[in-house]
Amino acid sequence: MGAKNSEEVEESAEIQVKALRHELAGEKKKNEELLNRLMYTQADLENYRKRMDKEMKEAGESLTKSLVVRLLVVQDELDLAVENAKGDGSNAELSEGIDMVKKNLEATLESVGVERIDAVGKPFDPSVHEAVEKTQGDSDKDMVVEVIRPGFTFRGQLLRPSMVKVELASRSAREAKPAE
Repeated sequence: MGAKNSEEVEESAEIQVKALRHELAGEKKKNEELLNRLMYTQADLENYRKRMDKEMKEAGESLTKSLVVRLLVVQDELDLAVENAKGDGSNAELSEGIDMVKKNLEATLESVGVERIDAVGKPFDPSVHEAVEKTQGDSDKDMVVEVIRPGFTFRGQLLRPSMVKVELASRSAREAKPAE
């Protein structure tokens, strides 16, 4: 009976080992599935974080741009006030004060990426200039001769086109120009 008992114990042990190996394999598989889900969740979280960062940056840019557009109206009014005060000549201190405020506003706008479009003496460019007045000239190109209202770019993008007076190219220069 001792041998039979020993065989039964061995057989029982083998069954238990097989059962434990099967259970271990199942746990390893569960562990791999959980690890994969964790990695996907981690990747999703990172993508979400990047998307939120991008959206927050875009929202900030949009708010800044909106504020800048409103401040440009103030800039225009200060330009007008400086011009009127210079013509009067009676309030030199007031004129200087307004000019200082205007320069401070210009510096602030520049610090956030606003740039004035340089227009006078440049060829007319409809992508950044809006012609509000035209005169006949004798140059070979349509040239900007006066800025009625300055235009601005914001971080390289057109914010507001310049309203300009354009001196049109002479007829002979236009006729000599090859058709494009």
